[in-house]
Amino acid sequence: MDEKIRDVLELRRTAKEVKRHVVIMRIMSLLLVILIAIVAVAYAFSYFYDKYGSFTVKISKYDMLQQGLCLSETPDYDRANAQLNADIVYDMTNISGEDLPANIDNINGSHNGDSYIAYTFYLINSGDDTLTYTGRMTIENVTNHVDEAIRIALYVNGEKTVYGKTKSSGAGKESDCDKEFKSSTIVMTNKRTKFESKAKDKYTVVIWLEGNDPDCTDELIGGTLKLGMDFKITEST
Repeated sequence: MDEKIRDVLELRRTAKEVKRHVVIMRIMSLLLVILIAIVAVAYAFSYFYDKYGSFTVKISKYDMLQQGLCLSETPDYDRANAQLNADIVYDMTNISGEDLPANIDNINGSHNGDSYIAYTFYLINSGDDTLTYTGRMTIENVTNHVDEAIRIALYVNGEKTVYGKTKSSGAGKESDCDKEFKSSTIVMTNKRTKFESKAKDKYTVVIWLEGNDPDCTDELIGGTLKLGMDFKITEST
């Protein structure tokens, strides 16, 4: 009799162990699925960030197709683009704007340095009408408040303007800047009138972390910034 009871108890214990094993395996499988999903999301984020760069310039495809407004990395082009993407600089350290190359506006396309992003492109009127267009540069994503010490130099047909965020004290623009960011998400806006057929406007965007800014501290380490610039036609004649 004792042997039968012992056998029954052993069977019950074995059944519980099997059930526990099944539950553990299900939990492990679920955790594995979640881990794979997290890795996939992280990979997708990294892929799209790399694909679209840290600076993207765009125009409306309607404006390109209907009015001939297009983008190019060179003044002589054989293909109309509605979007261009600058290369990324990883682990960018702070520098002084005075250390930027003197010829930084003279090289087409991406021409980054170790501690700055530089991108030159052309906005071209390949259509037959004279146009008026507006441009806007926006902050699309920022982390670790890195925008507090970021500087953005914009060259338009050789004319340079340096933009930076308003001083953290609220006391106006930084001493090395020509203009403050227009808002927390908009760096600048511009308007171009009488943009004639076959005309080309040259733009160079330079982005760096200004080491002389009081807000350039260790708290910004690991921060990221993504900018975009959009152009659209507001009038044609």
